[in-house]
Amino acid sequence: MRSFLVKAALKTVSIIAGNKWSQSLLEKTVAAAQYAQGIGSGESVASSGEMAVISKLAATVHADGRSLCIFDVGANTGQFLRSACAALRAVRFQLHSFEPGFEAYRQLSQTAGKYPNVILNNFGLGHEPSERALHYDAPGSALASLSKRRLTHFKTEMSLSEKVKIETLDDYCGAHEIGHIDLLKIDVEGHELEVLNGANRMFCSSSIGLVVFEFGGCNIDTRTFVQDFFYFFSGHNMRMARITPSGYFHELLSYREILEQFRTTNFLCYRV
Repeated sequence: MRSFLVKAALKTVSIIAGNKWSQSLLEKTVAAAQYAQGIGSGESVASSGEMAVISKLAATVHADGRSLCIFDVGANTGQFLRSACAALRAVRFQLHSFEPGFEAYRQLSQTAGKYPNVILNNFGLGHEPSERALHYDAPGSALASLSKRRLTHFKTEMSLSEKVKIETLDDYCGAHEIGHIDLLKIDVEGHELEVLNGANRMFCSSSIGLVVFEFGGCNIDTRTFVQDFFYFFSGHNMRMARITPSGYFHELLSYREILEQFRTTNFLCYRV
């Protein structure tokens, strides 16, 4: 009886929704509901919920006074850096910042000038050492990517480029004798999986505590999916959670295709 009522209700709803006004309303309703879930809220540090990760991390070390090691991969002009440094002012930390673009790095250097515990690196991280083309619509753009993204539908053209240096996280940690990373934050416009694959040694030795990465429209261009990340992290005994704007971490207990939403979303990954 219950199944019959559900099917009848769905049929009624589908009939009511069979016009352009209802479809438009449904699209707006779904978008609003997904925003509350964190889907589409990750475009800025203020609305992404990322600072909740920093706050919780700071709280765990405040008592024992140990120093945190944080990697900011894809720092751009220092948006995350500013917020993280402000949130961590009461604890000891060192932040390693990576930005390959010339103009973005110039602005990042100005931003980081007042933070003595920030180490700047004018190169990116990937799955292997290389020299790549960085594409962008304007110097210093937050859209800069190793892929020449197709953004004509946003009236944006990635018409500019420059050659940049790419290293691996494993090599960097080896060269700087870094044995543990408390937080690895990655925002590299669709190439996050490459950064992770270049950190295989650190992951295999359980030397990375938390990972925050961005997923969205750029993953259409790189043809990478939430499924790829889910199985990468589960293979390293780590779980994934979607970060909501309020700072709530919604754990993803299993992979489902509905998770493939290509609007900017931030995920937190942590050890089981």
